[in-house]
Amino acid sequence: MKKVLFIDYNKCIGCETCQSVCEFIHKGKAFINIFQTSTGLSIPITCHHCENAPCLNICPTKAIYKDENDAVIINTEKCIGCYMCLAVCPFGIPSFDIRIGAMNKCDMCADRRGRSLAPACSEMCPCVAIFFGEPQALEQTIKAKIAEELA
Repeated sequence: MKKVLFIDYNKCIGCETCQSVCEFIHKGKAFINIFQTSTGLSIPITCHHCENAPCLNICPTKAIYKDENDAVIINTEKCIGCYMCLAVCPFGIPSFDIRIGAMNKCDMCADRRGRSLAPACSEMCPCVAIFFGEPQALEQTIKAKIAEELA
């Protein structure tokens, strides 16, 4: 069953809880990072797990693949660290992890999802700004929010 990770930037308060819990879960490496814009907004940036992921299409060793939830995953054992995935990523997400000698990025907490848990960032967000669920449920949530705003 496909699930998506979606960030509602209107709800995010920039508290960095998502970044901190991600860093804790991944032993010192956060795969969601809060960036400050020139206007002072705090914006969490993470992998969008693109439908037609350019990183997956360009990887020369086929180290990048999609799992059963359509999460874009890097098999770090196959990765040669050529940076091609980073070069084509529209969000600049993959990064070289010197600890493992390969590119790495958000895998939507694959180990947690394997235990039927949501990614840690979505479970810990105090503002409920990070949604993890089925695309249809996300669509309904967004439509309901828009209806509320219009009313």
